Amino acid sequence: MPISLNLEDLSQGCPGLTPAYSAALAEASAVCLDSQGHQSGVMLEVTGDMTEELLVHWPDITEQMRRCWHDEEYTTEQGAYGIACLIVQRLTPFTIIERSIKGTGFDYWLGDQSETETFPFQRRVRLEVSGIRRGNASRIRARVEQKRRQTQRSDGSLPVYVIVVEFSTPVATLVQR
Repeated sequence: MPISLNLEDLSQGCPGLTPAYSAALAEASAVCLDSQGHQSGVMLEVTGDMTEELLVHWPDITEQMRRCWHDEEYTTEQGAYGIACLIVQRLTPFTIIERSIKGTGFDYWLGDQSETETFPFQRRVRLEVSGIRRGNASRIRARVEQKRRQTQRSDGSLPVYVIVVEFSTPVATLVQR
């Protein structure tokens, strides 16, 4: 039975993302999916080191939203962050606790969801995210490999999740290293 994800749930935020920013990520995700002809309730397949089927729901897209999110490259990146955030929260014991700084080779620090009320958050896992508006399996594999290599800059003892979201299929590939 597929897991249901509602992009509007992002607007609650999480320890490392404000509700306002998270709501913007939800909008970007919805605009990306809508731009590929998908309707709310579309099946998103998670592949890679985890496999799952997710039903993704979102509110109606308006022309104002389309105009706001007109820059396809930026919107795809932000949309991928939104989808990845929900995947992390629903399929792992982690949540986003902090944005990484430039040059580290990854986007976010993840910590245990169970510790969100009791600082200190322990930086448990790194998360690198990438989005592809329209691609094929070969392009997704290449992007996953590119992002895996990119995360080597910050290698140490902590694992990393790489999530590549492709919106036309739609599919999200999650690998852990």
